[in-house]
Amino acid sequence: MKAKIVITPKKAVVDPQGKTVQNALAQMGYTGVGAVHVGKYLEIELTGADRETARRQIDEACHKILSNPVIEEYRFEIE
Repeated sequence: MKAKIVITPKKAVVDPQGKTVQNALAQMGYTGVGAVHVGKYLEIELTGADRETARRQIDEACHKILSNPVIEEYRFEIE
């Protein structure tokens, strides 16, 4: 199995990287670009666990280690 995880800043948090990307796109002539949020994407190979155990472990790892729950939110899927 494989866990695919996306971690992004919460909407209420100022995202300086996202703002920099947004400004660069505007300066390069890309119009119609709204807010940009820069985050992290992880793929984790899972072995030896059933789907429910894997889901529980990934959720715990995201909450404790992989993200900062104060300023970031995460979502994941197990394939």
